[in-house]
Amino acid sequence: MTTATDIGQDLHRTYTIESVVTLPSAPARSIHDVVINESNMIASKVTSHHSSKLPDQQDIEGTLNNEKIKDPIVDEHDTIPDGGLTAWLVILGAFFTQFTAFGTASSWGVQQNHFEQYVFKSVPDAQLQLSFAGTLMEVCVDMMGPMVQILTNKFGYKAVLITGALLMVLGLEMAGFTSQIWHLYLTQGILFGTGASFMFVTAMNACPQWFDKKRGFALGLASSGSGVGGLVLPFILTPLNKSLGIGWSYRILGFVILGCAIVSCVCIRMRSTGAKQPTRKLKELFNFEVLKDLNYCLWVLGSMIGLMGFFIPYFFLPSHASYLGIPTSDGSVIVAVMSASNFLGRIAIGFIADRIGRLNTDILCLLITGISALTIWMFAYTYNVLMAFGVVFGFFCASYFTLLSPITATILGMKRYPTGLSILLLSNVVSVFGPSIASGVESTVNAEPYLTYKVFTGVVYLLGGLILCVLKIRMTKSVFAII
Repeated sequence: MTTATDIGQDLHRTYTIESVVTLPSAPARSIHDVVINESNMIASKVTSHHSSKLPDQQDIEGTLNNEKIKDPIVDEHDTIPDGGLTAWLVILGAFFTQFTAFGTASSWGVQQNHFEQYVFKSVPDAQLQLSFAGTLMEVCVDMMGPMVQILTNKFGYKAVLITGALLMVLGLEMAGFTSQIWHLYLTQGILFGTGASFMFVTAMNACPQWFDKKRGFALGLASSGSGVGGLVLPFILTPLNKSLGIGWSYRILGFVILGCAIVSCVCIRMRSTGAKQPTRKLKELFNFEVLKDLNYCLWVLGSMIGLMGFFIPYFFLPSHASYLGIPTSDGSVIVAVMSASNFLGRIAIGFIADRIGRLNTDILCLLITGISALTIWMFAYTYNVLMAFGVVFGFFCASYFTLLSPITATILGMKRYPTGLSILLLSNVVSVFGPSIASGVESTVNAEPYLTYKVFTGVVYLLGGLILCVLKIRMTKSVFAII
């Protein structure tokens, strides 16, 4: 039963609320209105034992709840599945996306070598001209992130996935009819590169939505598709080039990619919120406020600098082996073993990252990779030492591609994640020119051959790791914190 004491406490509490909070939805009220309203409320409470909240309290709580809904930082930990059949099928689709996109890109060296030796052997500077096709392909993969956001917002992610699959297959099939080097710029460079970007960015936007505590391991499995593609496709393309010619090699590769892309399109799904999302305006789609986030800028800078050394061993280890008198076939084996080590590294790094922290794991891998270049590769004058470097480098250099999605999501949150991922991939365009920068330095200094490549690779990885150390300390205020 409601007593007089309870009524007095309610009246005192209500006046306190009125004196502290001014509701934005109503104008200020006079003392007379307040007294009348409070008398009505007290009478209502006396006659009804089921009312537990005063109207003004309900209004205040409603206002606070509305403000909470508008808060861009939403706790999603309770709703993320972190597993289940659908979630793992998304990872399977992302695995095949990485297999098709980056596995094909990794095997470009095989195709370039065949073009150089048999198709365009009479063309001056054929090697230099052909290398631009590979560079253009990587640039398109990295630069199309904003376009993917725009098209996904307007047409939906499935349409973007299917378009990307068709562009990849069309680019490879058309490359089979190449008769001039510039044909490769349009086919494997622009068409295939754009399609690969459409599928890759969409897959990387989808995967973090399905995992939280297992996000590092799940993304490691997805990114391992790149290592599998880089290991398998060269061994398929080389005999096809010799037996059927490079034209049919491209056509068969196109159908292989088509089969993998169909699996990706079927399996990849965005996590539905239960309501249809309205089409957003361009300024709402790209949240450039992320560029004011110093933590995010440090993440982009450190990753961009470290990634500049990633491509150098893949491009120059075979030629370095030839310079040391090692047979060409053995040089190819080093690259194959490095790709296999890369595959295992991506899975292991994702697994470890979920236990010691994703940023911690990336920092550790960057530092180990840089040290390996300045120690193992620096003193590699035999086949066995070069092979040891390939194993170590291949295993640890995969950390960025494994952890770029979960670390970006950790820093920005899922709402700002798509914009952050697009800008991060745009920064990778600078990293693509790392081998060209190292080659320019190599040609201007009077030093031992390949010394510049070794030093450049080690220094950029160590510098990137140190920048991420600064980021870790800024975010955690501790050296040993798990993040």
